[in-house]
Amino acid sequence: MSTTATAQTQSGFLGWVERTGNRLPDPVLLFVYFILILVVLSIVASMAGWNAAHPGEIDPETGTNRIVTVESLLSEANLRRLFTLVPETFTHFPPLGMVLTVMLGAGVAERSGLFTTAMKASVARASRFWLTPSVALACMMANHAADAAFVVMIPLAGIIYHAAGRHPLLGIGVSFASVSGAFSANLFPGQLDALLLGITEAAVQTVFGDYTVNIAGNWYFIAAMTLAYLPVIWFVTDRVVEPRLGRYDQSQAGEQPDEDMDAGLTDGQKRGLKHAGLVVLALIALWTFLTIGPIQPLIDPEAPPQGRMTPFYESLLPFFLLVFLVPGYFYGRAAGTIGDHRELISMMSEAMKDMAYYLVLTFVAAHFVVMFAWSNMGIVLAVTGADALKASGLPMWAMLVAIVLFGAMLNLLIGSASAKWSVMAPVLVPMLMLVGVSPEMTTAAYRVGDSATNIVTPLMVYFPLVLIFCQRWVKEFGLGSLTALMMPYFFGIIAAGLAITVTWVVFDLPLGPGVNVFLDQLPVAE
Repeated sequence: MSTTATAQTQSGFLGWVERTGNRLPDPVLLFVYFILILVVLSIVASMAGWNAAHPGEIDPETGTNRIVTVESLLSEANLRRLFTLVPETFTHFPPLGMVLTVMLGAGVAERSGLFTTAMKASVARASRFWLTPSVALACMMANHAADAAFVVMIPLAGIIYHAAGRHPLLGIGVSFASVSGAFSANLFPGQLDALLLGITEAAVQTVFGDYTVNIAGNWYFIAAMTLAYLPVIWFVTDRVVEPRLGRYDQSQAGEQPDEDMDAGLTDGQKRGLKHAGLVVLALIALWTFLTIGPIQPLIDPEAPPQGRMTPFYESLLPFFLLVFLVPGYFYGRAAGTIGDHRELISMMSEAMKDMAYYLVLTFVAAHFVVMFAWSNMGIVLAVTGADALKASGLPMWAMLVAIVLFGAMLNLLIGSASAKWSVMAPVLVPMLMLVGVSPEMTTAAYRVGDSATNIVTPLMVYFPLVLIFCQRWVKEFGLGSLTALMMPYFFGIIAAGLAITVTWVVFDLPLGPGVNVFLDQLPVAE
């Protein structure tokens, strides 16, 4: 691979994607443009009298479904709401509280060094045969660590593969594919679930009113993604990419990575991991006790059978907060990275500083979502789209495959999973609910497509950083070279993701505890 190959790649399709994507503004400004477009569309649709029969509301005067008409966002009532409800619109955006809550704990786990040390320990003793699946699994599990997984795991994997006598770019390839291409895959739900399913909940509420989406509603699905992606990444790495790379030539190396990343764990780090592990086990035991012990505050015995576990599911958010925060603190105390409570509070404060951009994005996205609801375009588009889907005769699996592919294509230009889903969810989620698909299933299909193309688009925020990691080992490694390295992983991941999606729909498998592919009944708007 060389800069010549990169130049040739840039002159083709990938070059067009890069040039087009680089001209796109920041996602915050994109939402401003979306709002302006929404205002114009609402005016046009209102003047045209665009309407639909609401599937969940009955008109008491006629006894038939209430007719919903698109309203102009420049109407007197909507302008009054826009200018008087700004604080409420911002603070009541469902994903906001979820993400900030989890990040309070994740910030401590990251800054204390727990994430970094745990990821090092998880792959340090892997044998040559089991090296690829060990790295892949550790990286997929590390998506709970968000930025730490990209910054630590990817360069570390290059060092580990080089130490094992294999091409270091192979380690970078498998880790990048696992961290980013399989970003939604994990054995347990985490902060990404809170973020995306929070947006899903907001999208459902724009049409059907009060509705709660289970934060563990994709648990079984993302666990299956992990188990399916693991052999795919293993096969692509050892059978496709490694033969293509050949033996590593040390003379190609540029600036070598910092040596301390290859260092073993100190006694303090080992002691910290032990303490953190014991705390995690204690927290799991506590939640188990509160669920099945003599007192059961996380069980609602008066609810119907399918709703008795609702308090438990809703408690997962504070559980994730504690499972990052408390083990992070005990690790830091044992490893010497946290001195006293002031440093702990400082780490939590720094985590909130890192969320500054997210707060700005949320402010604009929250207004887009709520204005979309005020216009009534969501329900009208949903009913119209559902009628078209019903008339098309497409099977359910084909509808969801279309969502996977659309999300994958859009991700080539707009990298933010939450930004894209904030725009897509208000239309797709209610529309598919009207043909019987649960909001959790629609979210799961989106997640498959959204993560698959992360590894082949230069617009992904960590793509340039990964390129720098590669150039430490091969000076002439270019943008097209990295794209070519990751392309086999993309084809394998997207194929596996599509197969999982179709299998889940055809066999109507549970997506998570108490959540299925299809709705038993459509929620009635209040």
